[in-house]
Amino acid sequence: TFHHVSEKHLQRYATEFDFRWNHRAKMGYTDSQRADAVLRGIAGKRLTYRHS
Repeated sequence: TFHHVSEKHLQRYATEFDFRWNHRAKMGYTDSQRADAVLRGIAGKRLTYRHS
């Protein structure tokens, strides 16, 4: 549940919902398979901190 949705991060929210919809239990995915998909998606990426 989001209490506030900012336009700046709208694409990120949409991407999260897309992932959750496409990897839901009805589609045959288990929790561990979803976790594996998340880890594959972040492999090799850095989390950076930018001053705004």
